[in-house]
Amino acid sequence: MNVIIVGIGLIGGSMARDLRCKYPEVSIYGMDASAAHLEEAVRLQLIDGIATAKELSEADIVIVSIPVDAIVQELPKLLDAIGDDSLVIDAGSTKSEICRIVADHPRRRNFLACHPIAGTEFSGPTAAVSELFSGKTNIICDVEKTAFKLQERALSIFSSLGMRIRYMNPEAHDKHIAYVSHLSHISSFMLGKTVIEKEKNERDIFDMAGSGFESTVRLAKSSPAMWTPIFEQNKENVVETLDEYIQNLEAFKQKLIDNNFEGIYKEMDNTNKIKAILKGIPQNNKDR
Repeated sequence: MNVIIVGIGLIGGSMARDLRCKYPEVSIYGMDASAAHLEEAVRLQLIDGIATAKELSEADIVIVSIPVDAIVQELPKLLDAIGDDSLVIDAGSTKSEICRIVADHPRRRNFLACHPIAGTEFSGPTAAVSELFSGKTNIICDVEKTAFKLQERALSIFSSLGMRIRYMNPEAHDKHIAYVSHLSHISSFMLGKTVIEKEKNERDIFDMAGSGFESTVRLAKSSPAMWTPIFEQNKENVVETLDEYIQNLEAFKQKLIDNNFEGIYKEMDNTNKIKAILKGIPQNNKDR
């Protein structure tokens, strides 16, 4: 199996690690805007070498794991360059604009729109880890627009990596992911910003910060180069989630002002249900 990974960072590098483990005969080559990333990926043995556009036509699979604005720019060019039986898979965190940009491409059947819900706050080839995707959900959009034999090829690989599969249309994906991912990152960035601006003496932050603060701002270490285009492409859904989030913050603030601590207790107690939801425990309708 001949694989080309476009973007050798956390996702692309981790995919390379797992593919090499599951498919010992695989040949993996990389393409990246950063020459330093490519050199590091070769040194770490994530890839066997550096690919050029000319070699795309011989790839069985092309995995595109670059920022979503770059995907929109590069995906049509990649589809132009691949062979008739090549499969192109993206890993973008937005799907509507990516699917729209290639909707009428002559090789649309060669593309599978995916979003593996996996990652860390780190970036670059050194962030790559083994089994990043094991047990994680991979959302596939517009699956019916991909050639069936290429779907089968992709699903076989996803299964070998231990992924769970869920199918959505691109619009539903972008709406739901704004709540469970994009809003989380905004909250983390803005909490970090608030504390940095308030605590001018950085020593106070480090001395007083507990595990709760550290876990909450963990996502604020994520790459702005990756997340700014995500917010841009999913602006409408992100604004909607922010409106709801801000309303809940204002309501909580008002309860504090009104000394309504019974109301605050009830709010937190109701929200504790998130623990069971995240564990997949069904909730009674009357409790929703």
